[in-house]
Amino acid sequence: MDDFRNEHVLPSIMKNTPIDYQTVKREIRETGLPEIGKGTIREIVRLVNRIEEETGEKYVRMEMGVPGLEPVKIGIEAEIDALKQGVASKYPMIEGVRELKDEMSRFAKLFLDIDIKPEGCIPTVGSMMASMAMYLVANRSDRTKEGTLFIDPGFPVHKQQVRILGHDYRSFDIYDYRGDKLRDKLASYLESGKVSTIMYSNPNNPSWICFTEKELQIIGELATRHDVIVVEDLAYFGMDFRVDFSKPGEPPYQPTVAKYNENYLILFSSSKIFSYAGQRVGVMLISDTLFNRKYPDLKRYYTSDTFGYSIIFGALYALSAGVTHSAQLGLAAMLKAANDGEYNFVEGVKEYGEKAKIMKRMFVENGFRIVYDRDEDKPLADGFFFTISYPGMTGSDLLEKLLYYGISAISLYITGSERNEGIRACVSLVSRNQFKDLEYRLNRFHEDHS
Repeated sequence: MDDFRNEHVLPSIMKNTPIDYQTVKREIRETGLPEIGKGTIREIVRLVNRIEEETGEKYVRMEMGVPGLEPVKIGIEAEIDALKQGVASKYPMIEGVRELKDEMSRFAKLFLDIDIKPEGCIPTVGSMMASMAMYLVANRSDRTKEGTLFIDPGFPVHKQQVRILGHDYRSFDIYDYRGDKLRDKLASYLESGKVSTIMYSNPNNPSWICFTEKELQIIGELATRHDVIVVEDLAYFGMDFRVDFSKPGEPPYQPTVAKYNENYLILFSSSKIFSYAGQRVGVMLISDTLFNRKYPDLKRYYTSDTFGYSIIFGALYALSAGVTHSAQLGLAAMLKAANDGEYNFVEGVKEYGEKAKIMKRMFVENGFRIVYDRDEDKPLADGFFFTISYPGMTGSDLLEKLLYYGISAISLYITGSERNEGIRACVSLVSRNQFKDLEYRLNRFHEDHS
């Protein structure tokens, strides 16, 4: 209670914030977190929900990376038709329905320019389930290795998954190792012989950096040299809006490590490009080479030493025994529409990039700085996420202070970033009719702290 007994000594700017100071302070304290910047995404969500309920004030919410657009109707209609045909009474096959596997294989060829047989295109309950299954198999494929190397910053829950499984992991922040610098840095970890898998997202969550062809080639070639499986998270497929990846079968194609490595696994999500997050359906794409590769050490856990078989009938069978029938058919219909050139999924999500451009300008004009700002020699794309800092503040301080101004985000600390002065902002849930509020609150913040 000392915070409130001494309220009279607080600076006046902290008594007169857009959101009631005492309410925010109390709710932060009641989280029990020693430092708000170390709170998980879901903990920040819960905190802001409570403040909104208590005050009746609406936040500019940038903490949660969920779609802010309507789901693609093609998928909804296909699901309704499937349910009317009685699929709800049938168990789906663990390896997936034929329609989805075929269309995902086509999609890989048309938009990535890679060949993956349908048998290696396996539906999962979102890409989070795919990563969990991958760790269960890939990180157990060689008893002499220990776990995953994360090229950070990254999605915090991936590290939570490996911790739950008891796997070791290594990580480094890509910020100072772009381009040719990546080679020596990556090699320094792989030369230990202890890395089972390399994992990264592209475009990246949370920084929105996009790996260049040079960097993907470095990753692919070093992974081949050291016999490491590469896991590429393409949750934001095609969303580097500086380039048009929307034409099926025509270059340019979504960049991928698959061009430079044969032992790769791609995580594909319907959540962002089709705004289909609520149905929890994604696909794990396993290269033909990796799918059929034998790892004798897998027999410690599974009935087969073949990678693909162990993924399907070992890990996925134990995790869910299949993905919802109608959701699979909904995703299959959306993929088919994209493959046939009837639906432009890139055009459908360009709103994120347009909003990001406006919001970044507002922050910069009010004294903020973009933390991750370039891809080698090119300015960073505008997209789903961006990262910001404010002079003289750590990311944790900035996150906490912004809460008093009705703005929420997450600290870069929890993403594995070494840029601890920064926070991650997601544009998806910020509507354009909130821009005026955002600009006013940023003006107030800058006036009070400059």
